[in-house]
Amino acid sequence: MPYFEIIWNEEPGGNVEHIAEHDSIPEDVEEVVFNPVGRDVSRSSGLSIVFGFTPNGRYILVVYEQIDDVTIYPVTAYDVEK
Repeated sequence: MPYFEIIWNEEPGGNVEHIAEHDSIPEDVEEVVFNPVGRDVSRSSGLSIVFGFTPNGRYILVVYEQIDDVTIYPVTAYDVEK
């Protein structure tokens, strides 16, 4: 399991609000980041992505920016088909 420090921005327009627009919460994103079943790079943004299951069993994709070796900033998260 990788270790990351995750930056959460709870201000209006921040990443917490953005993932909420896709029916996810920080705990969903954290579960996938720490226990991914797949990794890739976004074709549209070039950012890193991970795939995995939320605590309630949804399969989501998380797009994040790697700030440094142990710090990430989740940009978005949304459901994907398995």
